[in-house]
Amino acid sequence: MTFDDLLLPRVSPAEAAELASLASGPVLLPGDEGYDAECRTYNLNVPLEPALVVGAADAADVQAAVRFAARQGRPVSVKTTGHQQVRPARGGVLISTRRMKGIAVDAGRRRARVEAGVIWQEVMDQAAKVGLAPMSGSAPLVGVTGYTLGGGLSPVFGRSQGYAADHVRSLEVVTADGELRHVTPDNDPELFWCLLGGKGNFGVVTALEFDLFPVTSFYGGGIYFPGERLAEVLHTWRIWQADMPEEMSSSVAVQRLPPLPALPEPLRGAFVVHVRFAYLGPSVEGERLIAPVRAAAPALIDTVEETPCTAVGALHMDPPTPMPYYDRTTLLRAFPAEAADRLIELLGPGSDSPLASVEIRMLGGALDREPEVPNAVSSRGLPFVLFGFGVGASERGEFLSAELEEVMNAMEPWADRRRMVNFLSTEEATDSERLSEVYGVERYRRLTAAKKAYDPTNMFRENHNIPPG
Repeated sequence: MTFDDLLLPRVSPAEAAELASLASGPVLLPGDEGYDAECRTYNLNVPLEPALVVGAADAADVQAAVRFAARQGRPVSVKTTGHQQVRPARGGVLISTRRMKGIAVDAGRRRARVEAGVIWQEVMDQAAKVGLAPMSGSAPLVGVTGYTLGGGLSPVFGRSQGYAADHVRSLEVVTADGELRHVTPDNDPELFWCLLGGKGNFGVVTALEFDLFPVTSFYGGGIYFPGERLAEVLHTWRIWQADMPEEMSSSVAVQRLPPLPALPEPLRGAFVVHVRFAYLGPSVEGERLIAPVRAAAPALIDTVEETPCTAVGALHMDPPTPMPYYDRTTLLRAFPAEAADRLIELLGPGSDSPLASVEIRMLGGALDREPEVPNAVSSRGLPFVLFGFGVGASERGEFLSAELEEVMNAMEPWADRRRMVNFLSTEEATDSERLSEVYGVERYRRLTAAKKAYDPTNMFRENHNIPPG
């Protein structure tokens, strides 16, 4: 959001009515019934207050909304589930895509075409009917499109297949000129490259087609250890993960869980270390591979077993309902004993850390390899991503942000300046200077040049913003 956005006049009822005559979905002004529901976000600390909401029912509605915004000089933000909203969108047009629910699974070609409002659980359920699975993330209620445009890190398929963006075949996108384009590596290689990894900077993606995989289950789940055994578990995991095949994915999280009745008694309000596994191979081999971590300490709960791909959400147990939170992330070039010891000092027993979760995910394998058709994903070649969040409303924002910064700063000796776009916090995603580090100089230069060509007025600046070069 710029200062000029705050000075934009309100959209008049007559202007809204004119747009509504062109759209099949609802067009809503502040105060209208349904406006608040369309603006709800996953992070309650990032409320949306757009001048106008268009509840797009199809690509034509998206075109009408973009053309309206262009005539009025308004920014455009896009929302499916609201997980990655980073600005309040004041003065702008919010396009809500949650009504765009088309899913077509082609079993013979092992592909799916999905519209912009589809969430991963819906794709998983459809694909499973024909023995296939998508490269969904850790949260099954996240929108497919935003996740994929940011790269898309699968906790099951990532290390063996790469990023979700690596397996996209085509996209349908409404650009700033209001045109609906079918984008492939052949007909527009530059826009294809930019869209996959460039997040929502180059238009509103209304549909995308991507690969599915002939997998129905994996050996996986989580083991919860007492937080007091953090040192033994973290050091065991750190050594163990270095020798794992690409078919094994894993992460470890230091968590202080809320006292929710939905949690089983050993976890309710507990301080725990949660180690997650997903192995794409025989269960007996997976059991053998994870045995050293299983033996690191007595477990509170062990859920590792043969698991259907439709239940991938059970791996990380991401909170399904909105909450107020602050988060930070970094990528690590290494995770030596010294780094583990520093995390134990900051997060372990006696630290009184207020953070709900700090996790480290192993990367590597196919995540390091450039795909057959290159894209803008910037995190290849780095073996770990560290992500943390603290739960609290805005009055705790300064305190929680400082705690998160302390953890990230402590990892600075092993950190890289690049970041995973999908993991960027609100502050990181809106800092243009930091974004040049997120992507690296050459990649960022290419993205800004493309932004100038496809969105010269920076209409798409309200989500993750790359300004025109």
